[in-house]
Amino acid sequence: MRPLTLDLLALPKAVPELRRAVSGHLGRPCPDVQLCLTELVTNVITHLGEGTPVTVRIASTADGGRTRIEVTDPDPHAWPAPRRAAGSDESGRGLALLAATASRWGVTHGPAAKTVWCEVPGRSPSR
Repeated sequence: MRPLTLDLLALPKAVPELRRAVSGHLGRPCPDVQLCLTELVTNVITHLGEGTPVTVRIASTADGGRTRIEVTDPDPHAWPAPRRAAGSDESGRGLALLAATASRWGVTHGPAAKTVWCEVPGRSPSR
């Protein structure tokens, strides 16, 4: 799979557009990739604010067995922290969903940005 890189503003209306773009790029249904991407971008909107510039990258891992999703934002200090949401809470489950869906996830830190990434199992089609 050729990588997909998109620079955009993290806005609620961008989330469904991103899901469609990723599905079109992969050429197949990709609910796990779309779920993880949605959670990562929504975290930026929730914790850094609407309109935060982000870079989204979707690519195959080196072995081709997983799809890697990366969302880079300009705040190197706001790190994602998993929470335990109570049954009645309306938020706080994003990283738990990410951890349950992805084979692994993490954060890479730079001087002026951070990238939250995850890898979703499943072979990517060659394009």
